[in-house]
Amino acid sequence: MGPVLAAALLPGAPSPPHLHECATATTRCDGTVEVPLDWENPSSERISVAFTFIPAKNADGTVAANRGGPQPALPETPAIQQVLGPVLDRKNLLVMDPRGIGQSSPLSCPGADPFKPATVAACAESVGARGSYFTADQASHDLDAVRRALGLGKMSYFGNSYGTLYAQAYAARYPNSLDAIFLDSSLVIGRDGYADQGFDARLDYLDLVCERSKACDALPGTASGIWTKLVERLRKQPDPEVTLHQALTLREPAEAVLGRENVAAAHAYLNGDPAPLRRLARLTPKTIPPFDPPWFAGHLAFRCGDGSFPFDRLAPAAERQAQAERYYERERPLAPFQPTDFFPTEAVASQEWCINWPTPRHSPPRPPGQALPDVPILVVAGDFDVDRPSEVERSLRVFPSATVIRIPFGIHAQSLFPSPLGECVRGMLRTFLTTKRVVDQKCTGENYRAVGAFPQKLGDVAPHPARKLSPAQRRILAATFATAADATARRNPHAFYYFGRQNESGLRGGQVTFGQDITLDGVRFVRDLRVSGPITLTQDGRATAALTAETDGRVHEVALTWTAFSTRPALSGTFDGIPFG
Repeated sequence: MGPVLAAALLPGAPSPPHLHECATATTRCDGTVEVPLDWENPSSERISVAFTFIPAKNADGTVAANRGGPQPALPETPAIQQVLGPVLDRKNLLVMDPRGIGQSSPLSCPGADPFKPATVAACAESVGARGSYFTADQASHDLDAVRRALGLGKMSYFGNSYGTLYAQAYAARYPNSLDAIFLDSSLVIGRDGYADQGFDARLDYLDLVCERSKACDALPGTASGIWTKLVERLRKQPDPEVTLHQALTLREPAEAVLGRENVAAAHAYLNGDPAPLRRLARLTPKTIPPFDPPWFAGHLAFRCGDGSFPFDRLAPAAERQAQAERYYERERPLAPFQPTDFFPTEAVASQEWCINWPTPRHSPPRPPGQALPDVPILVVAGDFDVDRPSEVERSLRVFPSATVIRIPFGIHAQSLFPSPLGECVRGMLRTFLTTKRVVDQKCTGENYRAVGAFPQKLGDVAPHPARKLSPAQRRILAATFATAADATARRNPHAFYYFGRQNESGLRGGQVTFGQDITLDGVRFVRDLRVSGPITLTQDGRATAALTAETDGRVHEVALTWTAFSTRPALSGTFDGIPFG
């Protein structure tokens, strides 16, 4: 791109006299434009930003999209196309790598490790003062430069996670260039215009799940109180099979199996039965996995330049460190966890990466008091997202026409997941971007009730109320169904820890194999009952099982039919040929 086009791309400039070659493309076109490092200083260093433009036949608009991160966006283009689906029959698609990341003049710091503060400081020194310009406010000008270079009119914006921050930054600076905005898993922006980058343990999510279940709610105390006691126990009596990092991961109810079982498993652990919790723990890493992608320096620049933190952005690193330590000691945002649970040394700096990344430039993504566009804005916010739906709604009240829809039991980036919930949210997204109308499809991720206990023997199981069976038979039937339901729960469409998993040990013995069918081989959900046989699941969650249940040397034939993923799984079948329902 020559200097004439570069100058024409400055904010407020008229449409460029010579459009980018991608402007006339009829198929996917990948290109770059040159932009100033500092948009307020047109004579500053030039950098390039890379984009992908996919034109539609008979297009009546364009969708700009970013899946979040901050990370490279261009590799995500196929996934974005899949999410938008039929929207792209009539809408062009524009995807841009954020400056400093991917193919857009990437920043690089080989060896930088966020959990080793000295390497973050070295990275900041290597990048130098120019690092303060790799932020959402500057990226918004980059996007509009690409828009004008392609000769495009008003666009719609689809932002997910960090992409919602780019969307809000763009809306604040180019309100007349947007005709609609769809936000999934929106970041919360405070009154100072910066994004809240804080983290807390959010044990109230456990309470939300447990309160919806009679069995779980009947446990003594609260779900969050049970988990707090678990963390205190693990800190005093370390368990190599359940580390504190695993306890942090396992408290997350967004994963369906964890939400169904974690509180009951914690209660069992505290009462001398570690098997349920240890089984869940085997799904997760014992320590925090490394995070060292090649685009980490750009990621840091955005996070630190766009975020608000428990320290003064303009203070020297040593004072930032002291302020953050005082905050963590006073507020305990991770309670019941502590930074030292995960980082033996330099705990707070390993949690707050930006302590060692200078942010001298005033760069709020959404400047306070900025006029914001009165265009249709649809926001979906899940119960189990990083930020609560109520927090998201408060943050987005500054947009005159924003509609926030709470997704019960919804997760982070729910529109991206290939699940019934994801498909439902994608339906709202597609309708909105096509028609600009908000249609609440009543999406929900709630398809289970949390269990309240893990019985250890048949005598602990409440009998099924089948009328034609004896009390002993009803108890065996209930335990057999509990064994089958425990196995099928691991194929819940929201159980992402189990994607691709081929087998798992039974809770107290035996083996579960996941294939076209779920096969139980001598599985002991309770110690004195062995269950074997196949379980067939249909796409709509209907389950059928032909099982044998063995106890005290006797074998019973049990046929079961139920709806596997439901808050009310009605059960019918036969027990030794005797029907029940």
